[in-house]
Amino acid sequence: MLVHRLRQSFQSARSFTTSTVRQGGHHDDYGGLPGDNLPFSIKNPYALTLKMVLFFGSAAAIPFLNVRHQLLKKK
Repeated sequence: MLVHRLRQSFQSARSFTTSTVRQGGHHDDYGGLPGDNLPFSIKNPYALTLKMVLFFGSAAAIPFLNVRHQLLKKK
C-alpha cells in the first residue's frame, strides 16, 4: 500500500515537471538568428567597434589609473 502511494506520488511529480518543462514559460521567439538575443545591436559595425573599444579599453586602463592615483597620493 505504501509502495503504491510512493510510486503514484513519484509518477505525478514526474508528470508535473515534464509538463512544466514542456510548457516552458519562455515564449520569446528569436528565430535563431545570430545576435538577436544580445543586449546591444550588432547591425552597425562602427557603433559596435566603438562600444567594444570603450568596454575593453576601460578595463585595460584601470591598472594604469591605479598607479597614477597612488603616485599622486604619495606627493
